[in-house]
Amino acid sequence: MYLLNNIKNILFPFYKEKKIREIFKILNDKNDVNAMMVGGCVRNYLNKEMIGDIDIATIFTPSEIIKKFSNSKYKVIKTGIDHGTITLSRDGTNYEITTLRHDVETDGRHAKVLFTKNWHSDSDRRDFTFNAIYMDHKGKVFDPQNGIKSLKEKKVKFIGDPQKRIEEDYLRILRYIRFSIHYQDFNNDEEILKIIKQNLNGITSLSKERMFNELNKIINLDNFLAIFLKKNLLEIFTIIFPECKYLNRFKGIDKNSYKKFIKSEKKLLFPLMLVDSTDNHNYFSYKYKVSNNLKEYLNFFHSNFLSAKQNKNFFNKDLKKNIFYHGKNNIKSLAKFIFINNKKKYLELNQILKKIENTNIPEFPITGKDLLKHGLKSGKKIGEAIKTIEKHWIENNFNLKNDQLKNLLKRYN
Repeated sequence: MYLLNNIKNILFPFYKEKKIREIFKILNDKNDVNAMMVGGCVRNYLNKEMIGDIDIATIFTPSEIIKKFSNSKYKVIKTGIDHGTITLSRDGTNYEITTLRHDVETDGRHAKVLFTKNWHSDSDRRDFTFNAIYMDHKGKVFDPQNGIKSLKEKKVKFIGDPQKRIEEDYLRILRYIRFSIHYQDFNNDEEILKIIKQNLNGITSLSKERMFNELNKIINLDNFLAIFLKKNLLEIFTIIFPECKYLNRFKGIDKNSYKKFIKSEKKLLFPLMLVDSTDNHNYFSYKYKVSNNLKEYLNFFHSNFLSAKQNKNFFNKDLKKNIFYHGKNNIKSLAKFIFINNKKKYLELNQILKKIENTNIPEFPITGKDLLKHGLKSGKKIGEAIKTIEKHWIENNFNLKNDQLKNLLKRYN
């Protein structure tokens, strides 16, 4: 993947993409450099990583940006207009454009800003040095905070005073953890860690949506397990997210197994961190307002992990039945949950996953029309009869003879 990204970066740099060139053509009238890309897209490009969101900084005010794109092919969305941010959308792709600014007042969550045309001033208000690297539409770099040096050294360095940067936005504590794990910068400045610990109460002022979004980014890091390499970072993480109390379940997972079994299903990290016989997962879901999809996923593990762990037949004699009720994917996930952190059972896990994949479930052979032919009248009894017959069919190893069907139907006729 690294080699492919490297080749792609050289032959097809992201800033030459058609839509990006169109946006800069509108912004950079008269060939002036009125806008530059900044943040993650530049950082990842220079570090030969996958590029995600495109963020653009400009000297133009929001009203000027809106005017410039009013007759373009881009939909203008006023996402954060009070803070100078406009989103351009086209063909399902979004581009954030933010006016250069400096903070006037902050409360740890929001900032009152003044717009500026000073690129240095804009860079001063950013969090880390490698997030304040600017790049113009031709690939020329402007690096006022010496961020390229930090990137090469894989050092997570705050811009200016760390205390002030954290007080401006307490989410930067979580971002510090994320980038430290990502770049494996574990020779952390003890003074910074001390400042972070002193400011942990500020986390409570953040919206739970922002915290959950950052948590997602942390646990989705390819090298998330590296969090165990730095005791202080692990301690801070568990203080901020006390519901994630089963991180130790990851300690038994080697890199190859993590890559093979979890990387393809990263939401499995949530039940591994959260699920036990208590309502811990429910509290987490309520606190962070998680999606219904994740809520149902966690509930499935909570309802089934004990029986899967204690019932020797769950993945053997009862496997077909469990797949029928819960689906192959859920049963595979549950097998990983049970066996993933036990090195002695890795071989057994591989065998179980193959067994699940190779298990074929027949379709239930009875329909409402069949029951009507047997003399049942349409209505509530049809639904009740189907449930009863289906249960008998499953318990009878997915088999049902005609005389058994007739006997079951007698109670409904």
